[in-house]
Amino acid sequence: MNDQIHPILWIHADCLNPYGPAFAAYPGAPAVFVFDDALLADWQISLKRLTFIYECLLELPVTIRRGVVASEVLAFAHEHAATKIITTQSPSPRFRTIRAEMQRQLPIETLLVVPFVSYAGTFDLQRFSRYWRIAQRYAFGQQPMFD
Repeated sequence: MNDQIHPILWIHADCLNPYGPAFAAYPGAPAVFVFDDALLADWQISLKRLTFIYECLLELPVTIRRGVVASEVLAFAHEHAATKIITTQSPSPRFRTIRAEMQRQLPIETLLVVPFVSYAGTFDLQRFSRYWRIAQRYAFGQQPMFD
């Protein structure tokens, strides 16, 4: 019996860092990113954001796919005889739904990401500009008295 773990990395738009936890913990593991058809169909992501994501992906050792995220990641795992999926945390409710769906078929290890800023409030994650309006003050040590 082979007890070795053969992971694949599920890379998503909330952690496109080549030095991020997944790549650091499992160097050389096959990695996949899936452009989510559901988000693309409803234009929930701007063309600028899509371009940014794509340009980041070109710098990563990752296979790029498009489709239903859970199905594509699981197919990629099957193609690589993976016994586990490794990913990084995300604040997205959609991420949690997709992860739960895949976890019924393969174990998933979700690695913690060091936050870009330390902020106890909540961010509006629908638009980067809304997020950045608050985050930039904390990222550069200009913590306001009130938000």
